[in-house]
Amino acid sequence: MARHSLYAGCSGWAYASWKPGFYPAKTPAREFLTCYASQLNSVEVNYTFRQLPGAAQAQSWLAAVREDFRFSFKAPQRISHLLRLRNCGEAMAAFAASIAPFAEAGRMGVVLVQLPPNFKADVPRLAAFLQEAAPHHLPFAFEFRHASWFDAATYAVLERHGAALCLAENDDLTTPEVHTAPFDCYRLRRSHYDEAAIHALAERLQARAAKGAVYAYFKHDEAPDGPLRARTLLQRFHEQ
Repeated sequence: MARHSLYAGCSGWAYASWKPGFYPAKTPAREFLTCYASQLNSVEVNYTFRQLPGAAQAQSWLAAVREDFRFSFKAPQRISHLLRLRNCGEAMAAFAASIAPFAEAGRMGVVLVQLPPNFKADVPRLAAFLQEAAPHHLPFAFEFRHASWFDAATYAVLERHGAALCLAENDDLTTPEVHTAPFDCYRLRRSHYDEAAIHALAERLQARAAKGAVYAYFKHDEAPDGPLRARTLLQRFHEQ
């Protein structure tokens, strides 16, 4: 079976503190994304959680990266945290319009819907959101941060709509390894990943890439550990 791509990166790129560990010391801020995209092939844009990009901003981001680069976007907090997936058709339409240039350019990754930790399982609400508000042409991944969501009923709704269970891990909570979509989305937030852990992760993602595209994002910190881990992960993946 053919192997699909691994798209790996971090949640953001605009960090001057990543110099000189990841960006060369003299890299100006306007060239951060181009430099980022010369080493990594995807980014999770957290900017859209609070603000939608304008058309000129979208075009500048697209112009800064290679054709094989993919942008993933976090759904606005209005959808995930304020409306909590209810009555958010208008907000979703505005969000979808703002990221349409990326889909039209073939640079679209996934839409991450990160629910708040106090949002307990409400499977009918999730089903209604996916049926009525979520644009069907966009690939959605859901990060549930309350353990009550980790249930067969949740997985069945996601699978029915082709949405992914975001496989998130941090020091406190790890999502069960359940695959519900033709693609996978990983959010890698543990405080420590050594070389052995990165190598094991590359092998794990290689197995998933035999089935579909894989998106994997490390945490963004002031230190450049995240992008360096993503770069190593891509190297190990392609060495397999």
